Amino acid sequence: MTPPVPGRATAAPALPVVLAGARGHGRWHLDNIRRLAGTGLVRLAGICELRPLGTEELDGAGGIEQSTDLAALLERTGARVAVICTPIHTHADLALAAAERGVHVLLEKPPAPSYAEFERMTEGLRAAGVACQIGFQSLGSHAVTAVRDLVADGAIGAVRGIGAAGAWSRDLAYWSRAPWAGRRRLDGRDVVDGVLTNPLAHAVATALRIDGGDRAEDVAGIEVELYRANDIESDDTSCARIRTVRGADTGQVTAAVTLCAERPGEPYVVVHGDRGRITFWYKQDRVRLERRGRAPKTTEHARTDLLRNLLAHLTEGEELLVPPERTGAFMRLVEAVRTAPEPHPLPADAWRTEPGGDGGGSVRRVVPGIEELVAAGAERLALYSELSRSGGPPAPWAAPAVPAEEAGP
Repeated sequence: MTPPVPGRATAAPALPVVLAGARGHGRWHLDNIRRLAGTGLVRLAGICELRPLGTEELDGAGGIEQSTDLAALLERTGARVAVICTPIHTHADLALAAAERGVHVLLEKPPAPSYAEFERMTEGLRAAGVACQIGFQSLGSHAVTAVRDLVADGAIGAVRGIGAAGAWSRDLAYWSRAPWAGRRRLDGRDVVDGVLTNPLAHAVATALRIDGGDRAEDVAGIEVELYRANDIESDDTSCARIRTVRGADTGQVTAAVTLCAERPGEPYVVVHGDRGRITFWYKQDRVRLERRGRAPKTTEHARTDLLRNLLAHLTEGEELLVPPERTGAFMRLVEAVRTAPEPHPLPADAWRTEPGGDGGGSVRRVVPGIEELVAAGAERLALYSELSRSGGPPAPWAAPAVPAEEAGP
């Protein structure tokens, strides 16, 4: 790795960046690279896509080399950074291809579809001496530090656990947008594209960072319940409990999530204390502190862009916000989901089909009442199968959780 040079960020030439995967969510990265290019920090040197982007997709920009071969593209362009936003099962190979050429990496989440692939990738990155940032954008929020400081200062007393809740909706077109969408495996390779591991992965990763138990060695045990209303391989409505050996007093993170909401809402993380609670809406960088006998206090926070942080790491020695090792606990959850039994299909009377809401004729499957179940899971730190026993709304379709130790190695 090139040694950081203090003060170089504004004086050095723009760093050449290659983007692998510029459609779908990759469009967000394309726009972000352009935004940073406007500040002189980077220049877009190349795009790796199976189908070249047209002039309209590039907003008329010219002089950008395109290729289906990332390794060759990195060599021809002299790229210093690769932003990788490709199917999950390609992440490790592409990150290692960049590392072998001395190119630093911003890798979209989840880092890999299995813990073995994650270890293979991290070992290769380490051996190559390149920096890697994992794209959990919520961990760039300054609210994460604010919440941890409130907890450390005893603002809500002794912490008894952390809940995470996400109730989103995805239409049937979402599951047919790509061959790997909604798959656990594809052509013999793990994919693990489920609600816990991909669309609402930020809820889990953010809760683990707030807990302080985000490294692989921090995980003491995991239980998962995987369900699906859609006709897919993976889970679209699930919950998990992760017990950590460090962090909050009880070391417990419980997440309840769905992509089958009737009324989609903002996902959040809630820290429960014996004298109050802190709720963090991580997409909005908004925090609410509630304490008995006091008026609630809401604050909004800034956010550091993860690509900008990676650039500052390379040029000024700034600490990376999301290096791979700080996603190890999340990858333990990915492994638990990967090795768990196939998701339970919900009975036909547990869901219904309705218009997708985009005016394009799409349809979606919704699970009536799922928003209440998701919220109750985060509030009571309970899995779906435990809600009725804890005084919450019942989920009659729920089956007992599967401990990761029983789900596989």
